[in-house]
Amino acid sequence: MESIPDNNTPVLVVDDDEGLLSSIKTTLVSFGMPEPALLSDGRDVMKLVREKPYKLIFLDLIMPHISGMEILKQIKEEFPDIECVIVTAIDEVSSAVQAIKFGAYDYLVKPLNSEKLIIVINRALERFNLRHGLSLFERKQSFKNLINPQAFKDVITEDEAMALVFHQVESIAPTDYSVVISGESGTGKEMIARIIHNLSNRSKGPFLAVNMASFNDTLFEDEFFGHIKGAYTGAVTEKKGFFETAQDGTLFLDEITELESALQGKLLRVIQENELYRLGSTKTKNIDVRILAATNRDINKEINKGSFRADLFYRLNMCHIKIPPLRERKKDIVPLARHFLMKHTTKTGKNIVSLSPDLIKSLLEYPFPGNVREFENIIAGAILLEKGKVLKLSSVHNLASCFENHKQHDEQSFSLAEIEKQHIYKVLDITHGNRTKAAKLLEIGLRTLQRKLKLFGEKPAATN
Repeated sequence: MESIPDNNTPVLVVDDDEGLLSSIKTTLVSFGMPEPALLSDGRDVMKLVREKPYKLIFLDLIMPHISGMEILKQIKEEFPDIECVIVTAIDEVSSAVQAIKFGAYDYLVKPLNSEKLIIVINRALERFNLRHGLSLFERKQSFKNLINPQAFKDVITEDEAMALVFHQVESIAPTDYSVVISGESGTGKEMIARIIHNLSNRSKGPFLAVNMASFNDTLFEDEFFGHIKGAYTGAVTEKKGFFETAQDGTLFLDEITELESALQGKLLRVIQENELYRLGSTKTKNIDVRILAATNRDINKEINKGSFRADLFYRLNMCHIKIPPLRERKKDIVPLARHFLMKHTTKTGKNIVSLSPDLIKSLLEYPFPGNVREFENIIAGAILLEKGKVLKLSSVHNLASCFENHKQHDEQSFSLAEIEKQHIYKVLDITHGNRTKAAKLLEIGLRTLQRKLKLFGEKPAATN
C-alpha cells in the first residue's frame, strides 16, 4: 500500500498493517490535521524521504524485509532533523531506550490511543520547527535582535557566546519541553533556568529549584512526592512534595547526575506518567510541571559508566543549552569586574572607583575554574583589603600568587582538572577544612565535593 497526498504533508506513517495505516489516517483527518502519507513497505522509505520534505515519520518496529529500527538509523544518518516515532506491539524498555538513543522522538505501544497520538504529533512537529530554528544558531549571534532583551538584564555579558545562549533560551522558553542546561559550576545555570521560566507560559506559576545531591532514598520520596497524615510516625499532617508545590510551574533539578541510581527510576516514572502517589496513599495525583535539569558533568559519560539511566536522560534532554565557561568568554571579564566592583563597594561603603591595569591583565589571563561565582568572590575579597581608590592586584591577597603561578606555568598549560583541584584546595583552606561550607561556596553538592576529593586526593588539613 502506498498513499501519498499531492500536497507536501508533514507526516509519513510506515507500517505493514494496512488496517492500522487507514485508522491513523482517519484519526488525523478527524482531528483537523493534514492527511498523512502512508507506506506499507519499509524498503521504499528512504526513496520517498529523499523526494518529499517530511517533518515526522512513524515507523513500525517489526516489518518484513527491514525493521523500523534500521530505517530509523538510516533516516537519522541522512536527515537528522526529521523527527521519528517508533510504534510497536512490544512494550520493552530496552527497545525504547535503543530507539531514543538512535534519535527517535518517542516510542508508542499499540493499540494507539487517538488523543495521545495527536498530542505526540503536535509536540513532535513543534520540536521539529524549534530544532530547525535552533540549527540557525550555529553561526555567531548578536544581542541586538533579541525579542525580550529585558529578560536578560541581570546577566552581565558582552560576549557573543552568551548571545547564542540567549537566543536558544528565547526559542525554547515558550515550549513545554524539558531542558538540560549543562555547564561548569558557577556559570549561572540556575539563572538561565529562571529566565526560561519567566519567558514561558508558566511564568505566573511557581519556580522551584532543588539540589538533587541532597537526597537519599528516605528523603527523596517524602520531599518529592509528599505524604498523607499518618503515613509514618511523625507524619501528623499531610504534606505536598516538590512536584505538587511546583504544579503549573517549573521544577528545576540542579545537579541531576548526583541523584542516586535507585531514585532515578522513581523520578522517571513521574515524568513519564505525569502522576504520583503520596507516601501512604493509594490515590494518584495528576502533575503538570515543566522540568528543567542542570549538570556540571558529562551525562553521556555517566550513562556509559552505568551511573545514570539513559531513558531518564532522553526524557529530560528534549532540548539542550550549554553555557560556556568564563575562560571562553574573554569579552565578559572586564564588564563583570566593573559590575562586581560597583556592587561590593556599594555594600561595603568603600570609595574604590577603578581597576588597576595589572589586575585587569591578570584577570584576563586567569582560567577561572570556579567561573562567575569565583570571580565575584575574588573581587569582593579584594575590595575588603584595598585601601586606595584603585583596586590593585596586590589586594587580591592569596589569589595574587595564584595569578602569578598561572603565568609561570602558562607554557605547561595546566589541565582543567589540575586548576579545579587547586581551586577546591584553596576553598578548603578558606573554610578551614569544613567540607560542607566549601561545597556551598563552590556551589556543588557535598557528595560531589567528596567524590572530587577522592579523585584528587585529600588535602592534609581537610576535616569534616
